[in-house]
Amino acid sequence: MQPTYTAEADKYREKIQAFLAEHLPGNWNGIGALDADAAHQFTEEWRPILRDNRLLAATWPTEYGGAGLSALESVIMAEEFQKAGVPTGSANDVFGIQMVGNTIIQWGTDEQKKHFLPRIISGEDRWCQGYSEPDAGSDLGNVGCKAELDGDEWVLNGQKIWTSAGHLANWIFVLVRTDADAPKHRGISFLLCPMDQPGVEVRPIKMISGEAEFNEVFFTDAKAPKDNILGEVNGGWAVAMTLLGYERGEAAATTPVAFRGELDRLMALAKERGRSTDPLVRQRLAWCHSKVEIMRYLGMRTLTKFLAGEHPGADASVFKLYWSEYHQVVTELAVDLLGADGLHFTGKLPNSAFSTDSPGASNDSGSWVGTFLNARAGTIYAGTSQVQRNIIGEMVLGLPKEPKADRGPWKDIPR
Repeated sequence: MQPTYTAEADKYREKIQAFLAEHLPGNWNGIGALDADAAHQFTEEWRPILRDNRLLAATWPTEYGGAGLSALESVIMAEEFQKAGVPTGSANDVFGIQMVGNTIIQWGTDEQKKHFLPRIISGEDRWCQGYSEPDAGSDLGNVGCKAELDGDEWVLNGQKIWTSAGHLANWIFVLVRTDADAPKHRGISFLLCPMDQPGVEVRPIKMISGEAEFNEVFFTDAKAPKDNILGEVNGGWAVAMTLLGYERGEAAATTPVAFRGELDRLMALAKERGRSTDPLVRQRLAWCHSKVEIMRYLGMRTLTKFLAGEHPGADASVFKLYWSEYHQVVTELAVDLLGADGLHFTGKLPNSAFSTDSPGASNDSGSWVGTFLNARAGTIYAGTSQVQRNIIGEMVLGLPKEPKADRGPWKDIPR
């Protein structure tokens, strides 16, 4: 692992810088400087520019509409986009490109790749994730949402919860119970389901920050084509774990850039508030700096695996656990620096409920308090810290597995 860049990589950086200089307005200060409506409009206009320049799904093979970038090039692009304060896609692209798109490339049939991948790139299909349920969150293998084959269609009944950006999506990749008599991890299938049909209802969930980016999704005799199973029928657990690897692993090489930008802004806040010479504040800032540097090295380790042609695996949980717990600590420091101003904050809330505020955000208390509130959920979504520790202990370190009961709500599914 060597966190340096080659001369060839530096040339690619210059190429990205030239692209940004050509396509961004002269008075651009970063998407974080825009209010929610303006940020949404910019993203909608920016996405086709990325698509037309093959920078939307940049690491995908060219035959699927990507640019075939190496993992190193994708990190360089993320660094430059972060510095410029521009998004790499829309909110649903995390699910469509990073997660299900990469999983379709790995697991899909030729027909599935030809059908779905171009529609993800074009934006015609916008995806969300149907994994967690009220009785199957941390224990994902406990899913009870069922799908039964009826001729050439799967019929879905059940519920999903914590569906991020589900109100913006028209497709959902969903884990469904297709064999209630099989052991719980062996009766699950990975199904691609259209949402724009009468049998699908989406209900927003209001969060502590006042936003509603999470949703409940209810299926009542919803339909999906028979051929929309990704992988094998009853073999969806392996597909689901592949997708979680992409969710937790691919971002490990790029997310540290965002956390570094956030920490730089926090250090500026400490100076603005006259606290940068306080020994205790300096000690806490130094701790944050050390953690972001460690995060960068964790990302570089992931990058070296990508360069070696390896797909994300169980060790991706190390990074997810690390950043989510770090982010709660660093945002607590921000609120401490704000003092009483954090009780009645000013300025706008973050444009997104996930991770850091957008590049270009000001040091208004609204940004920091909103990020602080959002960070509370970071150790829950995409797998709780407890689940990540189990994965690390059992699948990375080889420690003995916890006893598991093969019982769950799917055992009570009417048949």
